[in-house]
Amino acid sequence: MDVIFYYLPFLETIRDFFELGGPVLRVIALVTLFMWMLIIERLVYFRTGHKKLVRRAHNYWDVRTDYSSWKAHQIRARIISQVSANAERNMALIKTCVALCPLLGLLGTVTGMIEVFEVMAISGSGNPRSMASGVSKATVPTMAGMVAALSGVAMSAFLENKARREREFIADELIIEHG
Repeated sequence: MDVIFYYLPFLETIRDFFELGGPVLRVIALVTLFMWMLIIERLVYFRTGHKKLVRRAHNYWDVRTDYSSWKAHQIRARIISQVSANAERNMALIKTCVALCPLLGLLGTVTGMIEVFEVMAISGSGNPRSMASGVSKATVPTMAGMVAALSGVAMSAFLENKARREREFIADELIIEHG
């Protein structure tokens, strides 16, 4: 029970941050969480599942006696394609989440500015104190969307390079004889 009270100020800070950013910030958080779940799944896959798939591909190729016929070329292309498709799974979805985060931040900017203009219309003046909450709702989601997108861009590039290297590796490993 003491642990909960220890983290209470931290949780209150997070709650205040979400309240400051408005409802768009919650959507950005959900998209970011989903994106990172996909990224972690890909990292785990490359650590475990991919190695098993490559081992099975090698075993399947090595038991063959024919390495030079048209059929062997097609089988090799199919193996490389399967390994490549598994390595690149969910990459398009990760890229979509990366692209969506700044757009949601922009949506937060627009909704925050609308709130500022509503305050100005209601109060009839440009009172800075009354406009402050709208300005914060305009800037916080923008910042959060950009930070989420930057983290996703870095990991997306890493995963794409990893998938490309693995595709090249399996293509180099499955030796074909020309004859």
